[in-house]
Amino acid sequence: MPVDPEPAARRLGGLVSSVPDGLLDAPTPCPAYTLGDLVEHVGGLSLAFAGAAVKDTGDATSQAPSGDASRLSDDWRTRIPRDLAALADAWRDPDAWTGMTKAGGVELPGEVAGLVALDELVIHGWDIARATGQPYDCDAASLEAVHGFVSQFSGPGQEEARAGLFGPVVDVPEDAPLLDRVIGLTGRDPGWSPG
Repeated sequence: MPVDPEPAARRLGGLVSSVPDGLLDAPTPCPAYTLGDLVEHVGGLSLAFAGAAVKDTGDATSQAPSGDASRLSDDWRTRIPRDLAALADAWRDPDAWTGMTKAGGVELPGEVAGLVALDELVIHGWDIARATGQPYDCDAASLEAVHGFVSQFSGPGQEEARAGLFGPVVDVPEDAPLLDRVIGLTGRDPGWSPG
């Protein structure tokens, strides 16, 4: 197992469970998503990437990414953290990182799917923390793995590969904390606040 997603999944689950109803319409660092949309997206990706880990090619892994607050069920504060824990558990199996799988309707190697899942956990954890004013910290192993992953899409000539994954790179000083540099590489401003 290249990296254990459990710390990032646990952190994101805690952030999700702390989102107040009154903020579901709030903006997030993802311009296309309100906070409620982003929470629903996290709920969908938790099922999709848990399915990807076990090579399930059914509905959970075949659908395009979700992001619609109107689809949040009444139990989302308990269900999504539970589903995130199941995702982390599924990726603890070394077989999850091998062979081909599918997520979001896209076929990809297991080791890539695991890194995409980790990227989603870390970056959307930061997004939700920023949108709700909660602190965010990330374990070093997850942050290093995500940095390596997003760096692949961040050099000159990678604009086409970034399309649909990340916005344009936001320049961040070389001596900034690694989390800020990772956030910049995903097309977000590390200084973003809901205003």
